[in-house]
Amino acid sequence: MYKKIVIPLDNSATDQTILAHIRQLARLTQAQLILVHVADGFAARLQDQLNLADSEEVKGDQAYLDRVSADLCKDGFDAKAILVQGKDPADGILSVVQDQGGDLIAMATHGHQFIKDMILGSVADTLRHHTDIPILMIRATVK
Repeated sequence: MYKKIVIPLDNSATDQTILAHIRQLARLTQAQLILVHVADGFAARLQDQLNLADSEEVKGDQAYLDRVSADLCKDGFDAKAILVQGKDPADGILSVVQDQGGDLIAMATHGHQFIKDMILGSVADTLRHHTDIPILMIRATVK
């Protein structure tokens, strides 16, 4: 069924929602889990263009991805982490899907309001309009 599941993470509490859910699916399908975070702060977006060293944001994001990946591997999953810089989140996720051959995107959504999504845009909305593979969206409930 699914061989490679791409899991966008935003380094927030909402990540736990999708990670808890996807563990069950990955056990059933024996899929590889590809964790992706798109660092989109000022330094991350311009790092290559300005030949900047890794910012604290980028270092923290990489450490977070590595920690989540290691925890999944410790639990018997085939997981790897990819940090993308210099792209907006949706484009970064789509590039990983294409480069890695992902056949499912599994993500938590924040459940923004209609007006906020119109103004700020929605990564989930952009993804669903620009990919042909299935997307599993779980609404995060953060307390």
